[in-house]
Amino acid sequence: MRHFTIFASKNDIDDIENKISDVFAKGFEIKRDENAYFIKTKKLFKKHNFTISVISEDTDPDYFNKNIPGMMGYYNDLPFEDENLKGLVLTQISVLNTVVAIELEKDMNEEQMQLFTRLLSQIGGIGFLPNGTLLDQEGLVIVYPNGESGTSNFRPHSCTCKVIGQEVTSEEGELRKNKTVAYLNENAIPFIHSLPQLPPVEQCQFKAQEDIARRAIALLMVIQHACDVAQGENIQESKDFFINMLQKYGVEEYLTDNERDFLQAEEPSRQQAVTISWQYESYWVLIWALGLVNTLDFPDDVCDCDYAIKIVANNETFEQFYLNTTMRSHEEILDEADKMYRLHWACVNGRIQGQEAPADMNENIVMERRRGLFWLMGNRDEEWDNISMDT
Repeated sequence: MRHFTIFASKNDIDDIENKISDVFAKGFEIKRDENAYFIKTKKLFKKHNFTISVISEDTDPDYFNKNIPGMMGYYNDLPFEDENLKGLVLTQISVLNTVVAIELEKDMNEEQMQLFTRLLSQIGGIGFLPNGTLLDQEGLVIVYPNGESGTSNFRPHSCTCKVIGQEVTSEEGELRKNKTVAYLNENAIPFIHSLPQLPPVEQCQFKAQEDIARRAIALLMVIQHACDVAQGENIQESKDFFINMLQKYGVEEYLTDNERDFLQAEEPSRQQAVTISWQYESYWVLIWALGLVNTLDFPDDVCDCDYAIKIVANNETFEQFYLNTTMRSHEEILDEADKMYRLHWACVNGRIQGQEAPADMNENIVMERRRGLFWLMGNRDEEWDNISMDT
């Protein structure tokens, strides 16, 4: 094993150099080149040299845009024996913004493992081993690659810049936030005032009505295929049927890359199928935005899947479906997005505290509704599969 990676959530990386110097002060020579540290042992024999690279979301945003969603997907698909622990791990991954990557010239020995664990302890965060094992900052195993829980009593940690974010304030955003807070108070749901405002209407990049309609149909088709996979139906028959339906409605190009790969897979993952099936709740948001659902009820019970299918199946063409749609106002969409954003914080906070979600909310429903709403408003111009779920 020649890699040991520390993932952390930090306001800045200014103190990491000092922590590296402290851990490797004895018996090592340290040279720095920009964001890399070259560590050499001073021993005449048994030289074990390695490199430590440090990056953050500020110094290399592309890395985080490409790799954090993949890491989230990997652990989301992992068959955790403890679903609560899975939620805690996914919460931690969602707020990671710093990587300290250690690469060795030779396989890691026990002495080095202890040093790297000590560095992990000083920096904070989680340790990632190449086989998928996660360690807490004390070096205890959080989860093994087969989903088995370790001995760690793990709790996520987030820096303030990930919790509070870089807030863009406006009178409109403050009014909307206050309206949501009043709703939360009425329903005895906890909240924090420091959770940022959402941007005002003019700063959002709302999706066009036709794009929403086509995306909704494409999503429904891949969800239905996922349901067939999860229920053990004939994969090839399901695939052929839904590819034909995508072509019938002319919406193939509105699949995401991940959805297209899933639909084409000869042996699709059942765990991924279950994950995609939850996106019925995202789809429900899209058809709500198109005026085909009257209200978004409190997120404590799943949507009406039969109705969700019928509103598309009753139309022979996309044009027939589209004629039935009436776009909701941008203000309505932002109101719901703000509400779901703060409800999601309440769910995550409860999970971190080892409690049930308040008011019997279902966090999966909340997350998928948030995905749909944030996509509709064009939040940070994020793609569907990479909608940020930080709280």
